Amino acid sequence: MKIYESYEDLPKLKLPYGNEIFISDSTIRDGSQMPGIVLSREHKIQIYEYLHEIGIEKLEAFVFNKRDRDAVELMFDRGYECPEITGWARASRADIDKILEVDGLEETGILMSVSDTHIYSKMRLSGREEAEEKYLDALQYAVDHGLRTRAHLEDMTRADNYGFVFPLVKKIMEIDPDCIIRVCDTVGYGMPFMNIDEPYGIPKIVQYLKKDIGVKNIETHIHDDYGFGAASSIAGFWHGANWTSVTFLGIGERAGNSEMEKILLFLADRVEGFDKYNLEPVTRFAKFMEKELGLRVPRNKAVVGKNIFAHESGIHAAGVLKNPFNYEPYPPELVGSTRLLLIGDSSGLEVIRYKIQETLNDLLDVETIIEKDDRRLLKIQKEIQQLYDKEERVSCISDEELLAYVEKYFLYQPICDPAHTGRGKFKGKGKIQEPVEEVEETD
Repeated sequence: MKIYESYEDLPKLKLPYGNEIFISDSTIRDGSQMPGIVLSREHKIQIYEYLHEIGIEKLEAFVFNKRDRDAVELMFDRGYECPEITGWARASRADIDKILEVDGLEETGILMSVSDTHIYSKMRLSGREEAEEKYLDALQYAVDHGLRTRAHLEDMTRADNYGFVFPLVKKIMEIDPDCIIRVCDTVGYGMPFMNIDEPYGIPKIVQYLKKDIGVKNIETHIHDDYGFGAASSIAGFWHGANWTSVTFLGIGERAGNSEMEKILLFLADRVEGFDKYNLEPVTRFAKFMEKELGLRVPRNKAVVGKNIFAHESGIHAAGVLKNPFNYEPYPPELVGSTRLLLIGDSSGLEVIRYKIQETLNDLLDVETIIEKDDRRLLKIQKEIQQLYDKEERVSCISDEELLAYVEKYFLYQPICDPAHTGRGKFKGKGKIQEPVEEVEETD
């Protein structure tokens, strides 16, 4: 019989193909296109530092203007091996020349719009034949000038893959067998389910590229319009892709991109063999993005939200106090966070008792023990419940308010035998004694 009582007891998943996989970050490139977001040179450098600390393998950057190029040069000055800085270009020789002008760039992505709506209405090309000629010319030019390449197959989940895109990929492979084929789910139409084929099925697309065409390097780039961003990226890995392109917090156009932090957590915590990523910086990274870029991170956002390790309800808080495994899927330390117990309208006696003990510990520098039947504790619980029942309060009890309750009911009561104190500080554990009530004399 299997018993699961701790994080260590749970088995880790295994990738079916056993393929080594990597992360390519596009926060500086695609993320910067988010409406209302302006990334300064200093922002880009700090983002680069966080990506380095986490262990991300690549990032892509624009180099179209001086501000972009200055930021890239400062990144190179750091001398880090990871993340590797790569470029991004449209399918034109002029754009690729911009990449070649930047010392140190050895790889570039090349945008290849493959859906008919993009070919005709966006790019105003005469048809698929002209599009193919344009894309292959740009790819050949990049390879001839010594660049490693990525083919960004834009809007692939709305394209005629069997009729146009897969034949195009075969020709790409003839020019550059090591080219990374980026499966771009540009408006989030892709689905992570195995039994969905043309044109939406991410697993089917990846498997065809891998098995039928023999593509060595496959990357997913998923937009989150339908909320399948992280799921489709993981599905890509599951069916043979070895790269995914993401942004931190999923920032980007419209609903954004696959969220790096979700994918990193899944790999590091749930999949076997991914100790290479350091998730401790992600909470600090999120706070930086909030403070410096003005992003609003929802309190309940997975991995980095303020409520991820916050517990208020009586059942949950009591369960976490007994064993965090009861209600926390992973330890807060894994992502550089801390546990937070809150007192609200659904809090039970156990969490109030814990918070009072914690407050006393901080206030008096003594480890205290309060019994569940302590009348002072019960009085505090009663007063708190009255706030919600009679005054219809809609917020949690703040630490300052709880301190006031502790001062009111506990501060001036004897803590322990004075003989057990030394130099003004309490030592060891002491049970908070209830005051002895005076008994009236009777005849």
